[in-house]
Amino acid sequence: GERERVGERERARAGGGAKMLRQGGKSTSFVSGNRKTIHTTFSDGGELVEEYDVKTDELLLRKQRARTKLGGEGKWEYLVGDAPVHFNPEVSTIVESSSNPIFTRKDTDRFFQWRIRNLPYPAENYDISIDHADGKVVIRTKNKK
Repeated sequence: GERERVGERERARAGGGAKMLRQGGKSTSFVSGNRKTIHTTFSDGGELVEEYDVKTDELLLRKQRARTKLGGEGKWEYLVGDAPVHFNPEVSTIVESSSNPIFTRKDTDRFFQWRIRNLPYPAENYDISIDHADGKVVIRTKNKK
């Protein structure tokens, strides 16, 4: 009943889900700045990296990669958090502006959060509403057109 659900939430909050992902691997952890990093390697060559906030123990990043069929290192798959953006002039001739708004989703054990960074105006200059007919969150500036 309710007691079991509370116990499951407490185990998840304590990192129970992460332990399931790390099961069967060898983990090393270290603290750098405000982040605690846990790097796990598995016998098949796969890797899992998790980063937690030191003060709140909140999961900030979880990424994994597996070996390719030829044994090389595969690409990182980001399960939680966002991949860093790098510009490679050999592959692309155009890059997104670093001043554009960045939209991210952050899941906590209590909420789903959508965050927007790099807004060009102060937060007070925006109106946020819900369009129930289309099922959308609408963000508009208060600027006079």
